[in-house]
Amino acid sequence: MQTRHDPDKRKLLSALSHGSIFFSALVLSVGIPIALLFISDDPVVKANAKEAINFHINVWFWGIVVSILVWLLVGFLLLPLWVAYNFIPPIWMIYKCLTDVDRPHRYPLTVHLL
Repeated sequence: MQTRHDPDKRKLLSALSHGSIFFSALVLSVGIPIALLFISDDPVVKANAKEAINFHINVWFWGIVVSILVWLLVGFLLLPLWVAYNFIPPIWMIYKCLTDVDRPHRYPLTVHLL
């Protein structure tokens, strides 16, 4: 038996998972996709939430690497790349979630721990 999921709810929750990165100044922003992972019963929303959690982990890791390099005065050229990586992919994922609701979407160049 196949259950049917509400596409509007799927769009909203998937976009919320990926949009939570914009609250990344607060470490609690990862709590949004974690909560959606446990609360939602929609497999696409769960997959998008896992992808958003992986992206948070990658942003934190590369933020630490870039911060260390900037501190060492070597990586000041990498800072704009990290800022772009922090904003452009989530915007693209939100767009993809709102236009194609039937499948989860994956970020490029991320290490998937979940």
